[in-house]
Amino acid sequence: MLAFVVLLPRIGIGADVPGVTPTQIVVGQSAAFSGPAAELGTQYRAGAQAYFDYVNTLGGIHKRQIRLITRDDQYEADYAAANTRILISKENVFALFGYVGTPTSNAAVPIVNSAQIPFFAPLTGASSMREPFNRYIFNIRAGYNDETEFLIDRSVRMGVRKIAVFYQNDAYGRAGLSGIESALRKRNLSIIETATVERNSTDVRAAVQKLVNKKPEVIVQISAYSSSAALIQQMREQGYSGQFYNVSFVGGQALMDLLGKDAHGVVISQVVPFPWGTSNPLVAEYATVMRKAGYDSLNFSSLEGYIAAKVFVEGLRRAGPGLTREKFISALETINTRTYTLGGFDIQFSHASHNGSKFVEMTVIGKDGKFKN
Repeated sequence: MLAFVVLLPRIGIGADVPGVTPTQIVVGQSAAFSGPAAELGTQYRAGAQAYFDYVNTLGGIHKRQIRLITRDDQYEADYAAANTRILISKENVFALFGYVGTPTSNAAVPIVNSAQIPFFAPLTGASSMREPFNRYIFNIRAGYNDETEFLIDRSVRMGVRKIAVFYQNDAYGRAGLSGIESALRKRNLSIIETATVERNSTDVRAAVQKLVNKKPEVIVQISAYSSSAALIQQMREQGYSGQFYNVSFVGGQALMDLLGKDAHGVVISQVVPFPWGTSNPLVAEYATVMRKAGYDSLNFSSLEGYIAAKVFVEGLRRAGPGLTREKFISALETINTRTYTLGGFDIQFSHASHNGSKFVEMTVIGKDGKFKN
């Protein structure tokens, strides 16, 4: 059901600003809330919504409440493009927030550019969101090149040489593949085998046969959690005893839930701090707010949504009561390590770079079904 926002005149702005009234700021999100990638969208939104609700209970930002409108794109580019047009033209949102995935975010960008609307914190590390510079796109997370460099560096340092790649046959998978190829070239190595799966599919039989025959020491997976889990389980059934590495987009919690006992030993790079850390003030705040909001399960994806919402709100605060999209963009560009701290996660924006973080660390799923860092 569509939600309509009535825009009222505001003193001191001079013209109506989409999605902004004297009492409300309306933000739009298109993400997967059904289908094989649904857990990513659901968890990311939970963290963001918890923080927005928390801010609203404190009176909002400059006396305005933040309202997040979400639409399901099922992790399909065509749906994401259609949702983006609806959010801009019918829902009349102020900004777009928290899109999940590379193909869906790529589909939105031409519409974003045409509407000149902020596109904040997409859950993707693709270079297409980072190069060339786009003043409407703000990234919170590290890029896939950062994650794949990290994973390959750790592998090679441990003596691994036979590395294969299982990737989703779309813009996301190819972005990760490119990062791995680049990282290996720096070390005079190359991928011994590649295998693919189609987006929103778990048919990995052909991929299993290609990879089993090559006997890689490590398989790096650049795919969604459902297809990654299917590959791990079927490879194990074939007797494969090597390691599986994943980038953060896989959704660690969802992958672990699907794998059960087969999750032990799976490695995942992460682009936000450990959600169960007790000494990190940002994580402690996140845990408190999430539990007050009724979320007992903490995970990396909801922490990423929480961080994104927190930085978004800081941009709104800095933009002042006379909010416009241009003022918001300029305000975000003043957020850096000298002027803002999240207490354990640094953000560095400027007028020349909207890539806020290069934070990457490695986690592994233990025998007890818990993440270790």
